[in-house]
Amino acid sequence: MDRAKAVGSPRWLLLAHQLPPQPAYRRVKIWRRLQVIGAVAVKKSVYALPYSDDALEDFLWTAKEVEAGGGEALVCEARLLQGMTDDRLRTLFDAAREADYEGVISEAAGLQKRLAKRRVASRDLRAADAAVRRLRRRFKDIAEIDFFGANAREAADGLMRDLETRVASLAAPVLPSTPERSVLPREKLQGKTWVTRRGVKIDRVACGWLIRRFIDPKATFRFVDPAEYRHAPGELRFDMASAEFTHRGDRCSFEVLLGEAKLKDPALLAIAEIVHDLDLKDDKFGRPETEGVRHVIAGIVLATDDDEVRIVQASALFDNLYRSLQQTPPRMRAAK
Repeated sequence: MDRAKAVGSPRWLLLAHQLPPQPAYRRVKIWRRLQVIGAVAVKKSVYALPYSDDALEDFLWTAKEVEAGGGEALVCEARLLQGMTDDRLRTLFDAAREADYEGVISEAAGLQKRLAKRRVASRDLRAADAAVRRLRRRFKDIAEIDFFGANAREAADGLMRDLETRVASLAAPVLPSTPERSVLPREKLQGKTWVTRRGVKIDRVACGWLIRRFIDPKATFRFVDPAEYRHAPGELRFDMASAEFTHRGDRCSFEVLLGEAKLKDPALLAIAEIVHDLDLKDDKFGRPETEGVRHVIAGIVLATDDDEVRIVQASALFDNLYRSLQQTPPRMRAAK
């Protein structure tokens, strides 16, 4: 029997490194880099990550930084046999992320206290909004290296959602809404060539599906380099600079196109919420289907560079999702 198969696949990656004592800033730089990628120390100057292609790339780049600074580094695949168990190492990762989330919770609680009063000055509200957005980005950075789902993650996320809701409710009476404008009557959206940027992903593949499924089944697409593109008669642009249908305010291109086409189907509105969260990454709606759609679209993008094929393959996903959401009770569609 193959010995590698007998002992199983490695579960961990280890980086062992050594740097000259001077200059000290190099040691600090490497330490900060290891914190950013979520590595934990198992021994002095020995760090671990759960095995993955991304983790391997992170460690290899870190090793190159160490060597460029005059040090030595070794990256290896590992299975733990003695001295530390898999469960103990996992506990180290969870403890590190718990501490990170607790920092978010502490700062969020302070912001929540500041926003508790009924009236908040516009200047203070703008500052709070910027602070909440920064804190959400920090939360997302932590979540990306929360490999095993630390317990404090849900508490931090829930507190962030409460803050975002509070800021939105306070801002609603005083901040101007994005003005609506009609581009073309729906019937004049047909028989056009639809133009967007090359390398379509979630918002653009969703728009492509919406166009062919509900606006013009015979629509054709052009995928262009925006730097070289020149607008021509009979073309409509989406999700690109100067486009007729692109982001407006906090709405993604799919939401804008849905509104301009006056499509009010509740199932389509639910899909718009999913696309919004995936494209803008603000977790505004938090629908349960979102993560599944994220993974399927990511697989389609990895499988082909052909933009037309990406839209066709993603359309099968959205067709089935649309059918499923048509059967979902309205109260469930509104769930956050």
